[in-house]
Parts: sequence; C-alpha cells; structure tokens
Amino acid sequence: KSALVALFSLLCAGAFAADDVTFGKGHLSIRTNDGRHVSFSVELAIDDSQRMRGLMHRKSMPAEHGMLFDFGESRLVTMWMKNTVLPLDMLFIDEAGMTRQVRENAVPFSEDLISSGGEVRYVLELNAGTARRLGIGVGSRVELADLKKATD
Repeated sequence: KSALVALFSLLCAGAFAADDVTFGKGHLSIRTNDGRHVSFSVELAIDDSQRMRGLMHRKSMPAEHGMLFDFGESRLVTMWMKNTVLPLDMLFIDEAGMTRQVRENAVPFSEDLISSGGEVRYVLELNAGTARRLGIGVGSRVELADLKKATD
C-alpha cells in the first residue's frame, strides 16, 4: 500500500512540476520581405521542460508577443498543438535567422504533427493571423543577435 502512495506522490509531483515551468524573456525584430521591421516581446523556451510546456493551456497572449523555441542545433523539428488553446502561427527559422517555413493558423488541441520541412534551429509561435497581418513569410529575417546571448 505504501508503494502505491509513493507512486501516486511521484506522479502528482510530476504533474505539478509542469505548472512551475518559467520562461526567460526577450525581444526580437523581424524584417519582413517588404523591408519593414516589426518587434515582438518573446518568452524563451530553451530547455526540454520549457519546450515541452510551450504555450499549452494559455487562454490568451498579448498582440506582438510570442514564444521562441530554441532547439540548440539545426535539425528537423516537429511541433503539435496538443493542450494548446490558442490558434497559432509558427515560423520555422534557420540558424542564420531566415524564416524557412510558416504554418499559419495551427488548429488548437490538434495532435497532428507540423514539420519544419527541413533543418531549423528555432520556432517562433505568434497569435494566429499575425504573420499574414504583418507580411511575415518565408524569407523574412528574424534578428536573433540579442537572444542568442540569452539562449547560448
């Protein structure tokens, strides 16, 4: 019986630990394909627990805010929307800051895998509709210089 209580305690501790995930903060700028610069405040998901938690369970996110996932190296990345309430735009960004793919309006709660389609280091999640509204697309450049200091 005590083994069951211990196992239950461990499982509960793991569930509550996920709620305790905190994120660093930063700012980034994106140069759109038409040459405009747009700025965002971002939360930084740079370790496994932060990347696993992401924007899950959030009910809102201010305009011009987002979350930047840094995978630490260039690789094929897949994302999903499990437990994510907000519809999102996902920008898949290479090591140099070039946007390689944009997935607009990812469907909340979907467990479908969303692939980067090639090697990237970063994924920037924004409120759905932001990419289209601001003209952010494949080829837009994300200025990461200040964030690299925080994530390296």
